[in-house]
Amino acid sequence: MQSIDSLHDFFVRTGAEVTLYHMGRRVEPCPLDALRELEHDGHSWPAPWQGQARLAMVFRVGDLGDPLIWFLALPLDEQGTLDPAPRDAFLQRLLETLGRNVQGLGREDSSGIDNLMKDNPLAFTPATPFLAMLHARASHDLDRSASQHLEPVEAYLEGQQALDWRALGLQGLADFAVRMDETQQQRLADTLPSLPDEVLVSLCYCLEHVAIGDDLAAALRQRGEQAAEAGDIERFCACVRAVSGAATARVGSWYDALLADETACGPDLLAAMAGRGWRHLEEAERLPRFLARLADEPRADFTAVARDLALIPRLRLPVLMTLRDAEPTSAIGRRLAGLSR
Repeated sequence: MQSIDSLHDFFVRTGAEVTLYHMGRRVEPCPLDALRELEHDGHSWPAPWQGQARLAMVFRVGDLGDPLIWFLALPLDEQGTLDPAPRDAFLQRLLETLGRNVQGLGREDSSGIDNLMKDNPLAFTPATPFLAMLHARASHDLDRSASQHLEPVEAYLEGQQALDWRALGLQGLADFAVRMDETQQQRLADTLPSLPDEVLVSLCYCLEHVAIGDDLAAALRQRGEQAAEAGDIERFCACVRAVSGAATARVGSWYDALLADETACGPDLLAAMAGRGWRHLEEAERLPRFLARLADEPRADFTAVARDLALIPRLRLPVLMTLRDAEPTSAIGRRLAGLSR
């Protein structure tokens, strides 16, 4: 039997049914080929988060009934490529646990393979909204029923029942975000202006992981601007993150307006843009303007955010060029000068 030298090898050679999900910037499907390219071809990871490739690995092997889920954060180097040593240590532990005859995997209980996540330096526990979105996506992609919480959420958001919003579960909101069709999305855009603030924020935690249309994005922008005027930073930033799944033409205009307003560009807003809306920063003037605002905000960790953006393959060169071309007297230049002292 061929040796198993990577996680990709493990899944392929054991015949596992595996579905991968990004768990860093957004919860979204990740092709198995992306793992192969990271491990075997030396490619940069497409969606790094804080120097890691964060993944949920949902898989079933052999005769196991319910799928297992691994949450692994694979360390990346300064180029955004895999730092192999921690992965190799985990792989060695995996093979020692299973024995070399992986063909028999799944014919008995899964306790051995499941226990690999205990005391594992690569394992992590996702935040509650990320877990809810993963379960919503995985159940949808595996053709399984949504949670029991979906039906009351649908009834509430579509105005069919006057339910107490405090009875709505986050898992139901996540299921709705993943499964809503165009008609439901349009109805949500119509009802969004009247949603209680608490429901809006929880819903935004889910919408930030899915694609949305222009009408819903416009409604979210309106609620976000109202929150900004009221000084509600959490609700404001939740709306900024939630619009990230809309088209750049729609999102970019709001980003431009916010970046032009010095009073709006606090650390929470800048983190929301970088963390969820990084795709919309890929524009010749918007990215330098964002980095300038980031450098000018003393409460923001300029170095950490700029480094994290530079690990994203499509942003790496534009970020580095912006830093290189910054005038010494500019906010960016002063930040860079401070690093060299």
